[in-house]
Amino acid sequence: MGKIKLFLVDDHKMIREGLKNFLGDHPDFEIVAEAENGEDCLNQLRDIAVDIVLTDLNMPIMDGLELIKTLKIDHPNIKIIALTMMGESQHIKQMLAEGALGYLLKNCSEEELIQAIKSVYEGNTYYSPEVTNIILNNIRKIKPISTSKVVTEMPLTEREKEVLHLILKEQSNKEIAEQLFVSVRTVDAHKRNLLDKTGSKNVAGLVLYAIERQLFDDV
Repeated sequence: MGKIKLFLVDDHKMIREGLKNFLGDHPDFEIVAEAENGEDCLNQLRDIAVDIVLTDLNMPIMDGLELIKTLKIDHPNIKIIALTMMGESQHIKQMLAEGALGYLLKNCSEEELIQAIKSVYEGNTYYSPEVTNIILNNIRKIKPISTSKVVTEMPLTEREKEVLHLILKEQSNKEIAEQLFVSVRTVDAHKRNLLDKTGSKNVAGLVLYAIERQLFDDV
C-alpha cells in the first residue's frame, strides 16, 4: 500500500504545524498540501491528488461545511475527516449528513487520529467517543418523531435491521457477511436498501437514523 495522501485545512497555522510534526513523520502518511480555508483547499485540489482531507469547521471565506458540500460534488472520491473544537450536536450532525466519514475533537490523542485516518481510508467511519456521547445525549432530548413521519417511512425487514445493527458496530461488509452466513454481494444489496428506505446518503446517515429512532439498546 502506498502512503495515504493527506490535505490539512485549518485557519490556524500553529494547528497545521502541529499536525505536520507528527503526521508528516508517520511512515504511512504523506502530507501533500495545506490550506487556511475551504476556498484555498479547492483551488489547490485542481493540481494535486489527495486521499483524505482533514478539515476544521470554523474558518473564514469558506468554512468546513461548505467545503465538504463542494468536495462531494467536485471530488467525490476524496474522504473527509472533521478535526475541530466544535463539539455541538448540530455541527456534528451536519457534517455527518453531508458525508464526513470521521469526526474528531482537537483534544484527541495522536494515536486516535492515526487510527481514524487509517479507518476512513479503508472505507470505514470513525467518530471519537466524545462525539458519540454528544450525539447520544442530544438524541435523548429530542421529541418523539411525529406520527405522520412514521407513516411515510418504509419499515425495515428483520434482516435489514440485523445488517444495520452490525454496521453500527463498525463491522465491514466481509465481517457482516461471515456473521450472517451470506455473500458480500448480499450485504451490499441490503445496505443499498437501507440507504433507500431511510433516505440516507451514506453510512453516517444510517448511524444517525438508528440512533434517533433508538432502534438498538446497545448503541
